Amino acid sequence: MWRIFVVLILFFGMANVGFAQKAKATKKGPIFKFDQELIQLGKVKRGETRNFEFKFTNAGDEDLQIDIVSSCSCTTVDYPVKKIKPNEKGVLKVTFDSTEKEKSETVDVDIYLKNTNPKTGSPILKIVQYSFELTK
Repeated sequence: MWRIFVVLILFFGMANVGFAQKAKATKKGPIFKFDQELIQLGKVKRGETRNFEFKFTNAGDEDLQIDIVSSCSCTTVDYPVKKIKPNEKGVLKVTFDSTEKEKSETVDVDIYLKNTNPKTGSPILKIVQYSFELTK
């Protein structure tokens, strides 16, 4: 009788561990889902300033919080400092100043989150881009 009892305890204990691991494995964390990850500005005259936006949704299951956004010196970005809840939308407002540019290019905008990847524990980085064709 006690053997059956021990087997049942082991069975239910292993089932609970498996359930806990599965629940932990399904956690996605914060996920950026951008409407566009590459914005093409087209022709831009040297010295011209352009304003545009990267719109996104937090498609994850955890609040998303941006720590810092960086890009080249020709780019300034206004970004939300508050937490973006799951399914909530946010906007990065970008200003590009082509005054110092000598040629056409694609520019990276690096977005670092305060969050970490739940699977790896690594910081989360997302890169979006914009491109332009410089004219004189």
